[in-house]
Amino acid sequence: MAYPRQPLLAPQGAVATSQPLAAAAGLAVLRRGGNAVDAALATAITLTVVQPPSNDIGGDLFAIVWDGGRLHGLNASGRSPAALTRELVLAATDRRGAAAVDALGGAQGEGHTVPARGWLPVTVPGAPAGWRDLHERFGSLPFADLFADAIGYAERGYPVAPGTAATWARGVAAHDGLAGAEYAEFRRVLTVDGRAPRPGEWWRNPDAARTLRRIAESGAVDFYRGRIAVAIDDHAARTGGFLTGDDLARHASTWVDPVSVRYRGHEVWELPPNGQGIAALLALQVLDGVDLAALSPEERLHWQIEAVKLGFADAHAHVADPDRAEVPTAALLDPGYAAARRALVTGRAGDPVAGEPERGGTVYLCTADAGGMMVSLIQSTYLAFGSHVVVPGHGFALQNRGLGFRLDPDHPNVVGPAKRPYHTIIPGFLTRDGAPVGPFGVMGGHMQPQGHVQLVSATVDAGRDPQAALDTPRWYWHAGRTLLVEPDLDPALVAGLRSRGHEITVAAEPSVFGYGQAIWRAPGGGYVAGSESRVDGAMLGW
Repeated sequence: MAYPRQPLLAPQGAVATSQPLAAAAGLAVLRRGGNAVDAALATAITLTVVQPPSNDIGGDLFAIVWDGGRLHGLNASGRSPAALTRELVLAATDRRGAAAVDALGGAQGEGHTVPARGWLPVTVPGAPAGWRDLHERFGSLPFADLFADAIGYAERGYPVAPGTAATWARGVAAHDGLAGAEYAEFRRVLTVDGRAPRPGEWWRNPDAARTLRRIAESGAVDFYRGRIAVAIDDHAARTGGFLTGDDLARHASTWVDPVSVRYRGHEVWELPPNGQGIAALLALQVLDGVDLAALSPEERLHWQIEAVKLGFADAHAHVADPDRAEVPTAALLDPGYAAARRALVTGRAGDPVAGEPERGGTVYLCTADAGGMMVSLIQSTYLAFGSHVVVPGHGFALQNRGLGFRLDPDHPNVVGPAKRPYHTIIPGFLTRDGAPVGPFGVMGGHMQPQGHVQLVSATVDAGRDPQAALDTPRWYWHAGRTLLVEPDLDPALVAGLRSRGHEITVAAEPSVFGYGQAIWRAPGGGYVAGSESRVDGAMLGW
């Protein structure tokens, strides 16, 4: 029989993430006297080395920090190149043809329309600046010290974890058929003789070690104004890219106030757009007006699914770069609006107008320290290995976040110069009557807001500990009435949902359901943590 995974109970602090070596790097920092932000940064930086298909130095970052008294949000996502226009993207895709766009991974119609690979979807990487900005505001140990484990693994190598190896293999398979000088470095740096490393096989990336050392020593200045920036500019200029040194030099993170809704005596916090966290808040606000406890298990699931659909419909219609478009965040989160949306739910599966975002490659982590500081942090290059454009001599791939733009000229998220696109990666945080409960997240592209809804419901409605909440069988809504469910979901519930018009497929592949972590404050002191059992997740404490 299968035995349930038990939660971690830790008296001083905890780290939870999707890769054990990265969790160990964060725990080592806590034990050296670092705080939760130091631990989060050590974990995040190490993840770029030990889980490169899902995140890399060339990606973006978002974080929520509880400093012991209040929440702070950091949007460390990058903007599109100043030279990138809708007309340029249309001309490039017209030259390639619709079939070529499909082959590159771009979705036609209402969803993503920018090609998925190559230079067109590349936006400025925000993660290195995000690391520096978090450290400057909250860090306690020297910035360069937080890179030690990541640089060591990149230089000396490490055995690849099984879950990472599986994602790696899918990413390498997606590289087949990509031709062009911009892709030349990918196979040298990110494959072993043209294939993905196997589980347990050692892999090293000395180029990434040198890049991380330069970021550490310069406080990320080298990445945006120094040798690394020059290398990115040169590679783009030589291979038809649009990203320039000026784009990199103009980059800046943004400190933001997290936004929240009430849910059964708790407050659920997300970052405001350009992220999709508002989709989770919209769904939870719809559900907060429903007495789920009085419903059958089948009815509860039906309501959750329909609420998530409504949340996504609004997010896809309105989320954009708030610096470049008016995003009605306050109006969307108004309780009266939630009541109107709630009235649209019937006993049958709905068919909302929404996009079809792709499943993404992302890592999530959370940390907590003895002083009460807690961090919820997520970073990503989006699809596995992002754009598949690797900067020569520097060992990292650039993200493809521009895939989040639209080509509809009337949409607030239309592709254009110096804009942040719709972003899938979202950190979450839970409080109760203003007191911290803890950080949480569920990675995985379109799965993330619905993963947040399911984790919060399992915690608040069902009273489960973080590990049990994460282990609860999940469902994944893609589009229309289609629904994927895990094999462990009660067959009677599946049959009941089908009778309501949900078109259900039982999916054996776990990655579609996302990977999550959570750390809650324990009532008697210390912390209780959970980490994803569907992949190589680990939670460590002391």
